[in-house]
Amino acid sequence: MGSELYTPVSDEDIERLRVGDRVYISGYILCGRDAVLPKVVKMLGDGRIKELGISLQGQVVFHTALSPAGVGPTSSNKLEIENSIEPLSYAGVKIHLGKGKLHKETIEALDQCHAVYAVIPPITALLGEKTSEEKVIAFPKLGMEALHMIKVCKYPAIIGAAHGRSIYE
Repeated sequence: MGSELYTPVSDEDIERLRVGDRVYISGYILCGRDAVLPKVVKMLGDGRIKELGISLQGQVVFHTALSPAGVGPTSSNKLEIENSIEPLSYAGVKIHLGKGKLHKETIEALDQCHAVYAVIPPITALLGEKTSEEKVIAFPKLGMEALHMIKVCKYPAIIGAAHGRSIYE
């Protein structure tokens, strides 16, 4: 069946997870991909993240853009996205949602930060039904690739990297 996780996600939640576990995520999560995540990381580096009015502690970041056609994962191993995983994890993000194999260095960084990577199965139509709210948080000029926050109910995912291990190994 799988375990349910609610945002904000705790260190205790992460400690229980193992590669291959099925989870269902509920609560408010952030959505961004290659156009916006580097901007968020730059704001972190500049000490300006509080300008967004959100906390990254215990947060979930879904590698996606939002459009009227639906919501679905993009490849997390795109350079701009994968390079955001480590700094966002150090800032408190606990779960990164997407698809694709991550580099070993990224998996090690997730482990050091007590964070995990989870893959979303190809179920775009189902995800739309499980999304109830949507709000642009930053960079609205990027349109569907802006940083969004959505409210989700039981988003299904499979833990793809945890505690230094990867489902792709």
